[in-house]
Amino acid sequence: MSSTRSAPEPDDPIGYFLEDLTYHGKTDRTREAYERVLRRFESFLDDADPESATHRDCMSFVHSLRGDVADSTVATYAAYLSRFYGYMTEVGAFDGNPMTLVIEEMDETVDKDPARRDVSIPAMRSFVARVRHPLHRALLVTLLKTGMRVGELCNLDLRDVAVTDPELNAAYPLGERPALSGRPDSLFVTSEATVGEKLNGEVRTAANKRKRGTVIPIDDELRRTLKRWLAIRPDSPSPAEPLFVGTAEGWGERLEPQAVRHVVERYAREEGWYRTGGGADENVTPHYFRHFFTTHLRDRTGDRGVVKYLRGDVADDVIDTYTHNWGDQVRETYEANVYRLGV
Repeated sequence: MSSTRSAPEPDDPIGYFLEDLTYHGKTDRTREAYERVLRRFESFLDDADPESATHRDCMSFVHSLRGDVADSTVATYAAYLSRFYGYMTEVGAFDGNPMTLVIEEMDETVDKDPARRDVSIPAMRSFVARVRHPLHRALLVTLLKTGMRVGELCNLDLRDVAVTDPELNAAYPLGERPALSGRPDSLFVTSEATVGEKLNGEVRTAANKRKRGTVIPIDDELRRTLKRWLAIRPDSPSPAEPLFVGTAEGWGERLEPQAVRHVVERYAREEGWYRTGGGADENVTPHYFRHFFTTHLRDRTGDRGVVKYLRGDVADDVIDTYTHNWGDQVRETYEANVYRLGV
């Protein structure tokens, strides 16, 4: 299994990534686009190698593009570079993604890119309504209601979910995280999940990228959706009791990010929201749901701090402020403003 493999140490990380793009079925055109951007970044680093690049190196590269290419192209190049680092981190070849901070600072620019697909809340509501499979709907609704990353979704265990429901609490070991004590109807996203390391008795194959653990409210829609899923969830052989497990291949085993991406791609294709060879500006993916969450919740609340807290993107002093005032400032703001999906 993938959890027992040693982390790759390629001499040419970019070549390794491009080869994997081929294995994943990406078109020659897409592969060539990635290669053009990544090799340009490699040349920009001069004597340094991509693995040792810092977020300041990445910021300098992005800054060097401005004035040379269009703003939308700058955003595309940054997205390519972030995907490269995200993938290499996920497979264990790199320790982290230095583009994370860069992308967060670019959010406003990227969000205004006129080429990016703009899905309205009513359109997203109709999209979700057509998803009938309890697992698939639970995956989509959790991503849309929390803004978490796909790896963070896959790393959720039953102990990370607290719900006010006597039936569920009698049937499952829910909400046993100390961080959830006194915080009903919420879930906990840890910052401690690392590829290849054991957490809650299970070696993880995806990493969480949060600066610190985050408690996210569960509203009535997400609670109902999770209850429908748990009613059919197969028993898992894992001592960690993962929340989301396979119902076809890998029956009862923790879902991995690629499986979730395939689920989202399937429904997005049916909706006309995904095209082979399409980029981040066109295709609806799990990452697009994070963008959707950020954009709509930020516009509705006007509170960038709460949104950054929920996304897990803020520094220690800020996250402490929201953690200590979770009930008033986070929960109330979230419940008053989170969009409805009609589930």
